[in-house]
Amino acid sequence: MSVTTLPGRRPSPDDLLVLLAVARAGRYTAAATELGLNHTTIARRISALEDALGGRVLARGAAGWVLTPLGEHAITAAEGVERALGELAPDRPRLSGVVRLSATDGFSGFIASPAIAAVRREHPDVSLEIVATQRRAAQQRVGVDLEVVVGRPHVHRAEAIHLADYALGLYASRDFLARHGTPASTADLAGQPLVYFIESMLQVDALDEARTPTREMVDAVSSTNVYVHVDATRSGAGFGLLPAFLADRHDDLVRLFADEIDQRLPYWLVCRPEALRQPTALAFIEALRARIAAVEDQLLGRPRG
Repeated sequence: MSVTTLPGRRPSPDDLLVLLAVARAGRYTAAATELGLNHTTIARRISALEDALGGRVLARGAAGWVLTPLGEHAITAAEGVERALGELAPDRPRLSGVVRLSATDGFSGFIASPAIAAVRREHPDVSLEIVATQRRAAQQRVGVDLEVVVGRPHVHRAEAIHLADYALGLYASRDFLARHGTPASTADLAGQPLVYFIESMLQVDALDEARTPTREMVDAVSSTNVYVHVDATRSGAGFGLLPAFLADRHDDLVRLFADEIDQRLPYWLVCRPEALRQPTALAFIEALRARIAAVEDQLLGRPRG
């Protein structure tokens, strides 16, 4: 006589959707806000899911909750539930939800903001949260879906995609040049005031290396925010090492030694694997690519026709 063990109870689709929200947000509190639940309910749903699956689906990481191998397996089912619910809509599915992005100031303003505006014209229930920062790619992407960094990232358990290159050039305001004179060659830049990042706080190797042609210059205004660089240069604080896509739109700025100081830096997109299966994130990435294609000449500092 053989004995067949009855399977455990099936996981609830609602509990799977809760896991999906926690995996995307990295925190119970953020997932609770998104789902309109409280922290206790989120914890109870995750506990019920773990009982049904017979193991842990989440583990504490350095900055929040991360998926265990069993959790990653459960996420596939959770995404299936999400897709199935979306397909119940009588018309074309309307996307909703929050995309969380970590990116540089310049990219956030010039690329990401127009991209989310384009997404929201078709899907007004999609929103974007931006953490503007200048850093290397994080090893644990907790609390964000997508990261945009400068320089090729070295990451694990994530996808890295090259988005675009952009040009850094040396600029000065017309008033500054009228008062101090225009340098005849790059050799004349030694000892001149520079507007750029705070060297001691710069975590991105590519941005540090981009400073090579201006090493003999003296820091005049340093900031972690590239928009401060632009405004300080326009105000006459010194020569700014600026992204062409931000500087060229100001008629009061003059680019100097464009053939000699033309540093090309790459933007890379880093994604959690589950983000690449999230419809809202995919729609936003598509919009990023469209925006980049539309402004490629500006990114590279090509003359306007």
